[in-house]
Amino acid sequence: MRGPRQETAEHRPPAVHRPAGTVPPETAEAAGPDRSRRLAAGIATAALSRGTGVLIPLVLIPVTLSYLGPDLYGLWMAVTALTAMAAFADLGLGNGLMTKLAPCYSTGDADRARRYVSSAYLVLTVISLATCALLWLLSGVVAWSSVLNASGTVTASDARAVALVCLTAFVLNIPLSLVIRVQYAYQQVGRSNIWQAVGSLSALPLALGAVHAGLSPVAVIAATVLGPVLVNAVNTGWTYARQMPEVGPRPGSVDPELARELLRLSGLFFVLTIVWSVAMNADSLIVAHALGLDAVTGYAVPARLFNLLGFLVVLVNLPLWPANGDALARGHLDWVRRTTRRMTVISAGTVLLPAVVLVSAGDRLLAAWLPVPLGGDRWLLGGLAAWLVVLAVTSPIAMVQNAAGVVRPQLAGVALYLVLSVLGKWYAATRYGFAAVPYVSVVTYTLTVLPGTLYGYRQALRAGSGRGGGRTIPSIRVDQPGG
Repeated sequence: MRGPRQETAEHRPPAVHRPAGTVPPETAEAAGPDRSRRLAAGIATAALSRGTGVLIPLVLIPVTLSYLGPDLYGLWMAVTALTAMAAFADLGLGNGLMTKLAPCYSTGDADRARRYVSSAYLVLTVISLATCALLWLLSGVVAWSSVLNASGTVTASDARAVALVCLTAFVLNIPLSLVIRVQYAYQQVGRSNIWQAVGSLSALPLALGAVHAGLSPVAVIAATVLGPVLVNAVNTGWTYARQMPEVGPRPGSVDPELARELLRLSGLFFVLTIVWSVAMNADSLIVAHALGLDAVTGYAVPARLFNLLGFLVVLVNLPLWPANGDALARGHLDWVRRTTRRMTVISAGTVLLPAVVLVSAGDRLLAAWLPVPLGGDRWLLGGLAAWLVVLAVTSPIAMVQNAAGVVRPQLAGVALYLVLSVLGKWYAATRYGFAAVPYVSVVTYTLTVLPGTLYGYRQALRAGSGRGGGRTIPSIRVDQPGG
């Protein structure tokens, strides 16, 4: 009778050696359903977060407007518009960090993730503090009343105080909001969205409390704008102290080489954001130069109505970015392809029905909503609807290449779109009226951005195909200048 088999060095299975901090590989079958559930939870909680972000300012309008008065309230809105123009002031580091952290999450490489996080926080903290110092040092020199066109009961000291409060809160929030990108990259989209909803909600009790206490108007504004900043600070402390201490920023973990790598990718995202922002916001200027200022309102108001639906496109598709990053890093290409097809249908369907309603009844809605009749040209409404659907269809595809850091094809397409669309829109507006402008957007986008997006999508999939169909891998290819 034979005894138990004794394993010798010859028969013993070879040991599997993994880098410290990595996790065992997951198959697509095991990881896919969990990733899909996180994606669905991210979309659902994004509705809560962004809905709160829209609702709370609307609720506060009657309270703050009556307390501040129309002149000071208008000054506040002017400064808010100034900060909105600098929405990409993080230099693209948030997007770059989210892309770089995806493979770290997939492999469990906490050390590399901490070095990326530490480097990003160092860069943005230095920029933020230097900007704040410069802002306060020059605040007495800048003619804020002239810059903001303050008039009426608003004094020069009011203009300076409101500008300093709002701009300081905005600048300080730049590094504090990095935690949102880290949470997204680590598949904590739902948790991050809830924190953002709390940040929006915090403005309500703080503003109402300041009004009830009879504080100065500037203090009421400060209470309103500082709420989200304080919540981001609490979220940062809680996340790195309790939830993910292994990736929390540390001075000793700053890595100059990884910082340069991160800045190269972030620079591409930064340029892409600027070019895209100019391309998306040029229509009113084109109409003004082609047809005169009196035509701008007839175009801009219906366009703004459709832009609200663009909010739904962002809402549905942004959680795809980190989910795709995780899937590409693991080599789960079937999940990426399947989810992209599915989300393309969902994204288009999300905006299609409201767009059809606006096309069929937009003229009546505008007439009931606005004190001045604008006409609501059906051709204009149809063009705006087509433009919105095109963006909704291509957005899930763009999220794949964003997740892989493949930026150059998008950038080339968007830059070409900007040049051709501006020329085409000006010609079409002068020849056929402003109703032709969105149709030019659809045609030029299809000829320029869409091919770049599809090419970048294939590049991202080719990068993921080298991951071995589900094996854990150390990093993901990044499309960078010169590489």
